Amino acid sequence: NETFYLSEETRQRLLEMGRSPDGQRPAGTYARQIFSRLLIDLSWNSSRLEGNTYSLLETERLLELGEAAEGRDALEAQMILNHKAAIELLVEQATEVGFNRYTILNLHALLSDNLLADPRACGRLRAIAVEIGGTVYHPLEVPQLIDECFHQILDTLAAITNPFEQAFFAMVHLPYLQPFEDVNKRVARLAANLPFIRENLSPLSFVDVPERAYIDGILGVYELNQVELLRDVFVWAYGRSCRRYSAVQQSLGEPDQFRLRYRTLVSDIVAEIVRGSMDKKAAAAFIKQRAMEAVPKDDRARFIEVVETEAMGLHEGNIARYRLRPSQYQTWRKTWR
Repeated sequence: NETFYLSEETRQRLLEMGRSPDGQRPAGTYARQIFSRLLIDLSWNSSRLEGNTYSLLETERLLELGEAAEGRDALEAQMILNHKAAIELLVEQATEVGFNRYTILNLHALLSDNLLADPRACGRLRAIAVEIGGTVYHPLEVPQLIDECFHQILDTLAAITNPFEQAFFAMVHLPYLQPFEDVNKRVARLAANLPFIRENLSPLSFVDVPERAYIDGILGVYELNQVELLRDVFVWAYGRSCRRYSAVQQSLGEPDQFRLRYRTLVSDIVAEIVRGSMDKKAAAAFIKQRAMEAVPKDDRARFIEVVETEAMGLHEGNIARYRLRPSQYQTWRKTWR
């Protein structure tokens, strides 16, 4: 608590953005209030950063109905369902979990379930050497050193008093050590939420974080031992998450230029989904089709996310934005599953 990755100004700014009305209530109160939204957002975004191709609507359908998307690798559905189990652990056991061996090992066991070549490696520190694709960085190979460094990281995390410094420290040091055979970055992203859930702050769900920016930030840590780029990603990502969850709305800059650019097209597609009484499966296919027809390739992934988010956020108090009548909305809601 004498040296910091995040400046005092940054830590204070993040605190002001992330405060919730439940700050003084028992650990996990705020996360439980927004659990449905958090579960979908964090499962989808963390999986997306691993290259998962499920859309937001397909993820919601998988989590709510257990229905896998057609034509997708079963490993993608497994990855998302594993996130669900891990997030449930963090929220349901908010008063027990923390930066300790039990929590991190069990987070890994849940996130890696049915995904590792050796099932015995789930929830265990690795005893083999690993290589990381796309980088020249070679993590520690000696099991005893891995164990010692793992406990040093946990001891340091437990001693840090600032929740934002804790979260960022976890995002830096857990992937750098690579304590597990695989799934290390996923463990770090969920572990970063431990202090936010405990202190009833806005969670970090990595909303809108570009995969390339996140990877470049991690590579900066691996290859150069520099945290600046990953720190920028962390601070920006937390602001985006606060915009979605925090009840204390702050001034977070100019309106989203991407949404402004496609405002009319987004509105038209959402309206067509409702007027056509589409369910989530049909809507996901329709959104992809319209994106292919009308949106440049580089913008399509973000565009699909924006439209799906708008459709999922529809309620009787905002349907006029899409020139929809209450009767059209009520008819559509009966099919929206």
